[in-house]
Amino acid sequence: MSWPALRSNINILRILIIGAGLCWSIAFVLVALHHELQLYADGAIFSYAVAVQDVWAFHWHNISPRVSVFFLTLWPAELYVGLTGDPRNGITFYGFLFYIAPLLALIGTFAADRSRGRIIFTYACCSTALLCPMVFGFPTEMWLAHALFWPTLADCQYARRSSGGTALAFIMMIALALSHEGAMILTVAIVLTLALRGMRDTFFLRAVGALLAALTIWMAVKIIFPPDNYFADALMRAALHFFDLTVFQIGLVLLLVTTLVSYVLIYFGLSRLVPGKACLYATATAAMALAVYWLWFDHSLHASNRYYLRTTLVLVTPLLGIAAGLYAMRADGLTLPTPGLERLLKKLTSGDVVQATIGAFLLVTLVHAVETAKFVVAWKHYKSTLAALATGSASDRALGDPRFVSSERIGPNLNRLSWNSTTPYLSVITANFVPNRLIIDPTANYYWLSCETAAANYRAVRSIPDATRNLIKIYSCRHR
Repeated sequence: MSWPALRSNINILRILIIGAGLCWSIAFVLVALHHELQLYADGAIFSYAVAVQDVWAFHWHNISPRVSVFFLTLWPAELYVGLTGDPRNGITFYGFLFYIAPLLALIGTFAADRSRGRIIFTYACCSTALLCPMVFGFPTEMWLAHALFWPTLADCQYARRSSGGTALAFIMMIALALSHEGAMILTVAIVLTLALRGMRDTFFLRAVGALLAALTIWMAVKIIFPPDNYFADALMRAALHFFDLTVFQIGLVLLLVTTLVSYVLIYFGLSRLVPGKACLYATATAAMALAVYWLWFDHSLHASNRYYLRTTLVLVTPLLGIAAGLYAMRADGLTLPTPGLERLLKKLTSGDVVQATIGAFLLVTLVHAVETAKFVVAWKHYKSTLAALATGSASDRALGDPRFVSSERIGPNLNRLSWNSTTPYLSVITANFVPNRLIIDPTANYYWLSCETAAANYRAVRSIPDATRNLIKIYSCRHR
């Protein structure tokens, strides 16, 4: 492939990546707020906690090392409810702050990135487009960690050698470290990208100092605010399964792998026959195969597994960050640590690889778009069904109270959207805070609120009706 043709393909790929990253980051906000995705799964208890102004007492004191998420999303929303007495819009404000994070991250990365061609910004867009749709909808704190990673990387690489630049790098590193325990891997990856410049490099030494400060603060917060005994056990179980490779044995991952392997085989099979159009034909063939699958054979729904794929953010984001750091060094004219790295980077930007990557990127984007649309449509139906049950008269006294009703009354197809531990809180919110019945999932094995915490909230003055908070108290006291 000639140099002008290669440059043209690289520019096309770059435009696709940046466009997709920006479009996804805008779509996250619009789609999430329109369909109230801040209520999905754990988001129901977080949103209810915002509405009754008890986010820290309900849960966040148990996960104090994730305090960045509390201060950036939940606390401002809780303050809004306290000032306005408007719990519904307080929940919307929380959703807005949470889901706008990727867009703000891309803006911050663009502003901080001074590499030639803004390579780090391009990789941030790529990471946003490829990884974030996998977890979109589930309120994992890794969503914020991923968003904070990219501007932090750019700041550590390019913030000026001044007190202001150093302070910014320290603040960003600390915010990233305090977003999720898995973010510690992301902070180390940032330091590794700077280590490639040399152990005496000023930016590397500054990043090491920021990392040490972040680790110190992280440990202090964890010691000062330990989790409750009940939650400590649950947190340990979750940590033990965080890197369990079985989390990748799910429908979406299988679909993506099958699509990409099929595409690569078709592409290289056609590259000898129609070298100039292999990418187009292979992409079109794979897209048609996907259409046939979705229209006639697909019955899957990527819902609860969005939670487990947060592991992907922890594992893949650092790899993309290190690649961004290497290419930024190369673009800036810095010497790479070994000649082998130079040869590898050159190979990865060769004509066939770039052309093949264009089609692969388009196909992954197509899969993400369709699977997201399926999830959102199903979530809309699930919410409306849940609201009808919560405002109805059906009752299941066997659950312990005549005002309780079982979520098993909802069909199994829609119940794929359920998250058993937060169903009661979601039923309250979807019933506009005045439910006739509290919907209980009989399979629930985790209970967020202790009797003492729920009772204290019931006694407090809040915007949510007393009768509703009493239902939550009765439910909590039956189990904790």
